[in-house]
Amino acid sequence: MQVAVCVKQIPDPATPSQLDPTTHFLQRPEDQVLDDTDRYGIEVALQVAEQTEGTVTIVSMCPSGSLQGIRQALAMGADKAVIIDDPTLRGADALTTARILSAAIEREGFDLVVAGTESTDGYCGVVPQQMSELLDVPALTFARRVEVADGTVRIQRQTASGYDVVEAPTPVLLAVTAGVVEPRYPTFKGIMAAKSKPVDMLTAADLAVDVVPAQEIASVTLAPERAGGEVIEDEGEAHLRIIEVLEQAKVI
Repeated sequence: MQVAVCVKQIPDPATPSQLDPTTHFLQRPEDQVLDDTDRYGIEVALQVAEQTEGTVTIVSMCPSGSLQGIRQALAMGADKAVIIDDPTLRGADALTTARILSAAIEREGFDLVVAGTESTDGYCGVVPQQMSELLDVPALTFARRVEVADGTVRIQRQTASGYDVVEAPTPVLLAVTAGVVEPRYPTFKGIMAAKSKPVDMLTAADLAVDVVPAQEIASVTLAPERAGGEVIEDEGEAHLRIIEVLEQAKVI
């Protein structure tokens, strides 16, 4: 089975991030790390490929930088990576991202597309569903457990009250939640092998995708600091002040 995994490089969360003073976009350093939520999707893809004697291709739209995050994905065991690095995509919205990723995946060919539910630097959460529409395949989302057999993908879809069992024949797009599997750690052998695995660098023009003007951020304002709360010394009548505050808030 030919599996494509959508991943993203993000600035290291342990390092304070900064905004570009002109565009207000997040500044992305040369060294970026693999979005931690993508490790679950990579592990699912690797397990499916091992079960079906298939291949795993990493697909990412990002400033390539030093490829640190992409190499982390390859070190886990993926076979190759396809990177779309194009300055015209800076500030791209969710739909543009979905169009670019879908075009790259169609170019490679696929039986299964795996993605996380959302990235931790954007929290948009709609790209997988948009991709399923563009690729014209079913979307199995919020998967907390995945089974693949006889050309059919069956999942337990996480819900507020439990889970639904949903299945669809391949080709299909799968969006997984954190905890669907336990991601493997790259071995030393895997880290060394990642340095020689193929990485294809593409642009939007290579994919014949017309890029619409990027979204603009007019301004950024710091959130107001939380004010200190009111301290009440209870001398037997503190409950009256609580009632008064609740009445002011129209809670009672």
